[in-house]
Amino acid sequence: MTEERIPESEHSARADRARPEAGTATPWRDNIEAMTMAIVMALLLKCFIVEAYKIPTGSMQPTLIGDEEAGLEDRILVDKLTYVVRDPERWEVAVFRYPLNHAQNFVKRVVGIGPEEIKVEFGDLWHRSNEDEDWVVMRRPVDVQEAAWKRLDLEDPPESSWSVLDRGEGWEVEGRTLRTVGPGRAGFRTGNSSVRTNYMDGYPEALVPLLTPSHRHRVTNVGDLRLEGVVTALTGVDAVVLELREGMRRYRFRIPGPAATADARPSVEVTTDGSLVRRSAPEVPRQAAADPWRLTLERPTRFAVENLDDRLALELDGQLILVLDVEATADQGSSVRLDVEAAPEGHAEFADLMVLRDIYYLEGDRGRTEVSVPEGHYFMLGDNTQNSSDSREWRFQYYRVPNDSPIEVDGERLDGSTRLVRADGNLRHDMRIFDRGGVDGASIEIVDEFGERRFYREREVTRGATEDAFFVPRHMIQGRALAVFWPILPWKDIVRFEWIH
Repeated sequence: MTEERIPESEHSARADRARPEAGTATPWRDNIEAMTMAIVMALLLKCFIVEAYKIPTGSMQPTLIGDEEAGLEDRILVDKLTYVVRDPERWEVAVFRYPLNHAQNFVKRVVGIGPEEIKVEFGDLWHRSNEDEDWVVMRRPVDVQEAAWKRLDLEDPPESSWSVLDRGEGWEVEGRTLRTVGPGRAGFRTGNSSVRTNYMDGYPEALVPLLTPSHRHRVTNVGDLRLEGVVTALTGVDAVVLELREGMRRYRFRIPGPAATADARPSVEVTTDGSLVRRSAPEVPRQAAADPWRLTLERPTRFAVENLDDRLALELDGQLILVLDVEATADQGSSVRLDVEAAPEGHAEFADLMVLRDIYYLEGDRGRTEVSVPEGHYFMLGDNTQNSSDSREWRFQYYRVPNDSPIEVDGERLDGSTRLVRADGNLRHDMRIFDRGGVDGASIEIVDEFGERRFYREREVTRGATEDAFFVPRHMIQGRALAVFWPILPWKDIVRFEWIH
């Protein structure tokens, strides 16, 4: 057979005909390549950089909203790269595998980093390196604390939460505005013996009618409070005094008015059992300028006073003027008062008054107050301390159940016919019993630590010992919660788009 040789020029011509001309569309190949790259990039983003999560429960409310009954579940973006290059830091909101069920992801705030000891006392969190050291109250960074404050009043309340108490015959109260003539005193929620926790404190107002209050909420007195607003002092005002009470103590923040002497200074007075401790602005190292200070006539001044984590603070126009540390107290009964020292014709106006409270941390359901966090482990708490499954109460529960593959000889079960299962023993997630009736009676569903679900006849299961599991190992932490990006429902006045602090 004679081999036919194709001229070189014909080779080139055939190649040119086989090659698509410039600009010729190849839609199938282009679409497949684009889809492949999109899938690869999505997988890379999901596995290594950022991932979206849905919040199904209310354990982090109001920071993160999750209420299946109301159909409101925040979607958050989780940064998975940061914890590859560094360890989690205190107060960050982290996503991690639930230690009692590795198939579930939880979202909580990091509050304990081992090795250290943690305790919950008087509504605050405390820590120390070891038992030889004194307990130190934990204080949040400024941005985290701003997110933690819970507003106790509405933006536009139908009835004012403020009442005139002493004198103040010419005083007027309207919503969050107070107009004063002459000396007098007003109080916040004066019908109550103390400011107390409420489950819906701090929630966005548009969400309050939609959400389901928890039946587990435990009402407590709360002493960590903040009062803020805007004051405009007119003629004849000697001083404005803002008072926060905690137990038997009264913290009186005095702001000199336009009628005060030229050398008057802001101060805070603490009275306890008749004794008086005074600390004024020039003595505080944080105050750069020690000059006297007074309210300027007819000039609005924004103010804030707070008792937070056993530290008193006064801010004027966003500047920290003075601080004073005080001893912790078990008595958290509290109140908020506002005094004006003025001549009979003296005038002042307070606007945008708002009282806020801090998170009041509760002990676990078993009354545990102190734990020792081992190295390489983390202690996690939910911001919704009244209704959060978190490190305060995690434990394993052991059950003896029938062996899935029992050994039988001549129809008789031998040793090994039962086995131990380690399951979620959280008081909120205990085993569930289903009454299926019939000969077998009720069935028990047990979910083990790896998320495997099995059903057994109730009479075949024996409950055993428990094992504490309060901490999250480092390798189980998945990422850091960055931002809420959904839901966005402007027609319902619901826009959940914000950074997570």
